[in-house]
Amino acid sequence: MAETVCRSIVLKRRPRGSPRIEDFEAREEPIPEPKPGEVVTRTIWLSIDPYMRGRLSDRKSYAAPVQIGEVMTGESIGEVIASADPGFAVGDVVVGSRGWQTHSVTPAERLAKLDRNGPPLSTYLGVLGMPGTTAYSGMKDIGQPKKGETVVISAASGAVGSVAGQLAGRAGARVVGVAGGPDKCLFVQETLGFDDCVDHRSVNLREELERACPNGIDVYFENVGGGVQAAVFELLNPFARVVMCGMVSQYNEAELPSGPNLGFVVGKRVRIEGLIVSDKPERFAEWRALAQPWVADGSLRYREDIYDGLENAPAALAGILSGQNFGKLLVKVG
Repeated sequence: MAETVCRSIVLKRRPRGSPRIEDFEAREEPIPEPKPGEVVTRTIWLSIDPYMRGRLSDRKSYAAPVQIGEVMTGESIGEVIASADPGFAVGDVVVGSRGWQTHSVTPAERLAKLDRNGPPLSTYLGVLGMPGTTAYSGMKDIGQPKKGETVVISAASGAVGSVAGQLAGRAGARVVGVAGGPDKCLFVQETLGFDDCVDHRSVNLREELERACPNGIDVYFENVGGGVQAAVFELLNPFARVVMCGMVSQYNEAELPSGPNLGFVVGKRVRIEGLIVSDKPERFAEWRALAQPWVADGSLRYREDIYDGLENAPAALAGILSGQNFGKLLVKVG
């Protein structure tokens, strides 16, 4: 193993509000040798996702928070540079290692090999990875869009929303996106093929959404919360389904805002269900098998927003939480 030094970014202090660069610090240490059953990888791509904000807060959640002094979590793709497991050889490219670091030591059972000659490696952190699988699982298990229904997707230009909307379109639904700014709305309609898109920054959001959804809303894929959610909820049809995937508008808040009155859920028989994609790990293999041909033939569209260099990961995280990203956010590490 010729490489000897691992650079990593650790949590220095817990952020108040939006994460800042000063909340993290860089560290260098020797790359450890793998123990039996472990693999050492050199990081190529690092995924940046909104859920990471929750890992920075010391509050009870479905996953443990990152501790002070601990390497920041994040899924990555890397090349094997040393292996103590017979299933992996030097030169293999794998997905599943974690951490904001140039090198990772990972138990072999957590890794999956990738085909160098297949789709671009970065897609396994986006359209073919956790975000794409999240969209697939949310639509398959909860949203269940049908021909002729109206489906609304918040954060429609993002990594999850863009796939969720395209899946609804394949099911024959009318798909309306909600995105931030004219460029993103244009991308959602012209590139992703949504039927319409509403700018969430509009002062007349409720009225514009109603015009885009004259027959009400049957499925809502929630990534944002806040004012977008309030406008959508007023337009939900009886027996609507709401996929609660994310609430990025409140991730930086010290205290959660008071929620809406959900009394209408009873009268309209609305199904509201939370989604954690890791609850059904079988969906990952299902989705990749289904989606790889679509990515190859260009019928499943996606966009990537790339930061260069591990040192820029904190800025990338702050950006995604404020809606600055345009598409799946990645850091190119090596």
